[in-house]
Amino acid sequence: MKLPTQKDTLYNVVHEAVGAFQFDESVVAVFPDMISRSVPGYQTILTGIGELTKLHAKAHTRLYDLGCSLGAATLTMRRALDAEAGCSIIALDNSSAMVERAHEYLQAFHSDVPVELHCADMCDFEISNASVVVINFTLQFINPEQRQPLIQKIYDGLVPGGVLILSEKIHFEDTTLQASIEHMHWQFKRANGYSELEISQKRSSLENVLISDSEQTHLQRLKTVGFSSAGIWFQAYNFASFIAVK
Repeated sequence: MKLPTQKDTLYNVVHEAVGAFQFDESVVAVFPDMISRSVPGYQTILTGIGELTKLHAKAHTRLYDLGCSLGAATLTMRRALDAEAGCSIIALDNSSAMVERAHEYLQAFHSDVPVELHCADMCDFEISNASVVVINFTLQFINPEQRQPLIQKIYDGLVPGGVLILSEKIHFEDTTLQASIEHMHWQFKRANGYSELEISQKRSSLENVLISDSEQTHLQRLKTVGFSSAGIWFQAYNFASFIAVK
């Protein structure tokens, strides 16, 4: 499923001062192109979210897409659900520009599965009676001090056997390995048409905005809040998707 989009050219001219990355209207307009050309395996992750939804969604529960951006994961989850199961999806993002455009996309694809769309901060939003919770490349933008309380709240709001699907850019503690994997990621972006200028300026804009964790940090956090099992179900370079089961 591909959403209509404009080509990402936000960083193809020299900016005297590269501001901090924001999910504003300019990013919203190019977001599907930006993420597909920047995140290796993104479409595979979306497909996997659909399959994991089929496997783990329980009748008469809620499914959450936290940091839903334009609703790609929400659409994938909704397609995977049987309307007769009595499930509903709650999708939220703290960017009003994202939520406005997500509403248009969700309206364009008919389904009998109800979706509630909210402009809200996931750290303040109640999670309850949940069988599937998705955080797709969003926790990395949350203040590190708020991450464990958020994951704890999600765990507490899941029904027994419920799952958290968490996709994140990760880093490696070994500096040689980290440099190698970063090189592979930059080559991926070059192969998708990004110039050295675009790569450099985008990297500067994300500095101190996107703060990644290591695989070990993610797994320890999931264990600490109480998940019975957790691991990576997909990884491409320094992008990984975890599943954690309550």
